[in-house]
Amino acid sequence: MDQFLEAAIEQAEKGLAEGGIPIGSVLVIDGEIVGRGHNRRVQKGSATLHAEIDCLESAGRIKAADYRRAVLYSTLSPCDMCSGAVLLYGINNVVVGENRTFKGPEDHLRSRGVNLTIIDDQRCVQLMQEFIERSPELWNEDIGE
Repeated sequence: MDQFLEAAIEQAEKGLAEGGIPIGSVLVIDGEIVGRGHNRRVQKGSATLHAEIDCLESAGRIKAADYRRAVLYSTLSPCDMCSGAVLLYGINNVVVGENRTFKGPEDHLRSRGVNLTIIDDQRCVQLMQEFIERSPELWNEDIGE
């Protein structure tokens, strides 16, 4: 298991334990985790605090050259909003735990030069499948349906 995907899964599990949606993310630069986050929309009453956004926020201000060297790990395929942040900051590498339960605009990211790696990790799939079965209304709210 990739240690960074493992760290993202830990973030997803933390979010679930807090009563939120089990999606986690970490930002890695030069082999070091510089940001960690999990979906905290429920916990914070936020419209935008997806895991990737929380992760970028926790990393703080980073130079453009550092973003270009970064790898963003997410347990779930990034949505339009989070994909936009990837493009805005020039993050060229994104590792996705799974895209079975939700598939964001992956083709658009690739068309813009982002190297997208889909792991298809069974733990990530199971976390989301179980959550969606238990809380379909919360999940639909999170993805704007």
